[in-house]
Amino acid sequence: MKRLLIHTSRNVTQAAVLEDGKLAEFSVERSEGTSVVGNIYKGRVVNVLPGMQAAFVDIGLQRNAFLYIDDALHPHLDKQPKVKPSIAELLKPGTELFVQVMKEPLGGKGARVTTHFSLPGRWLVYMPEADYVGISKKIENEAERSRLKSLAEEIRGDGEGVILRTNAEGESREALEDDLNALRRIWLNVQRTGQTGAAPSELHRDFGLVQRMIRDVTTVDTEELIVDDRGSLRDAVAYLHQTAPALEGRVRLYREATPLFEKFGVSEQLDRAFQSKIWLDSGGYLVWDQTEALTVIDVNTGKYTGTDDLEDTVFRTNVEAADEIARLLRLRDVGGIIIVDFIDMGTEEHRHQVVHRLEATMKRDRTKCQVVGWTRLGLLEMTRKKARESVSTFFFETCRACQGRGKLPVR
Repeated sequence: MKRLLIHTSRNVTQAAVLEDGKLAEFSVERSEGTSVVGNIYKGRVVNVLPGMQAAFVDIGLQRNAFLYIDDALHPHLDKQPKVKPSIAELLKPGTELFVQVMKEPLGGKGARVTTHFSLPGRWLVYMPEADYVGISKKIENEAERSRLKSLAEEIRGDGEGVILRTNAEGESREALEDDLNALRRIWLNVQRTGQTGAAPSELHRDFGLVQRMIRDVTTVDTEELIVDDRGSLRDAVAYLHQTAPALEGRVRLYREATPLFEKFGVSEQLDRAFQSKIWLDSGGYLVWDQTEALTVIDVNTGKYTGTDDLEDTVFRTNVEAADEIARLLRLRDVGGIIIVDFIDMGTEEHRHQVVHRLEATMKRDRTKCQVVGWTRLGLLEMTRKKARESVSTFFFETCRACQGRGKLPVR
């Protein structure tokens, strides 16, 4: 059973996804429109760096955006030059161009932008210049994949690209075509506005958190969508009325005196999830250490002594840890390189089963993840794409005494 909870206060909107009562995903936006991922801008090239194969583009934000060579070439690989040109051959200082933000400004870095435009809808993602059809890997039925691919080929125009989202499974041609046409209208408006607008300027802004979560999270297995603010209620109902009328009846306004997140245990689960030491139900625990680009997770048996033998105890702890790690990576919205130090296992079969369990649980994650495999030192290496600022930055600030090292100087 899945629930989507949306809590709105004067300056902050928070959204929580509960799966069978367990917190699986959490998002925060300080105020409407603060996120820039998905926004499209008309920018001006400020500087070209051939040594980095990149350019800096002024899009009107506090820091210039970063455009890498691969994001400036044609989005379809077959239409890219066989020999990659220098960025200086493509762009010059003063060049004006449309770009879309693919990664938030993080730390001291500006936003990362691309010319590979993509507009997500309820059922599909529209790529006006990509010229190919893709299907979500989470749709596993081959007959359904074939049906959707045929429909997408029929409804897309020359040079257009379409990716069918997981939600598209079982949907009609009419629903897919309506979604595509709505996204086409957005793109046409971007082009019209961009022709006359000055650079830098914003041409398109993606949805705020409420509509974004409903678009990306709600499916037929979402039992309830509960909001505690009438404005959020109107936004939710209006969006569902337009895109998924069958789900309108599942939206309700929360009226009880107990705060929404307290009622459903969200606050308590958040407190536990962001500790550096996370206990597992069996008595084992994880030690979590996170930097800007690297996250290290150590698995320990802790209080769990098992009932059979050491190998069985280790294996069961590692399997339980794999489930919890997949959930916490999604909940904390961790990005970058992730290293997991599972407890050493004696058999290759157990190592394989732990990786399989981790991969299976991570299929629920909407963010692209990849399990690379075991290193020569017996550590499991994986990556997770990072697009937005980590949720933890909304709740914690770096300690002024130890500067985030977790240690105080001896005086």
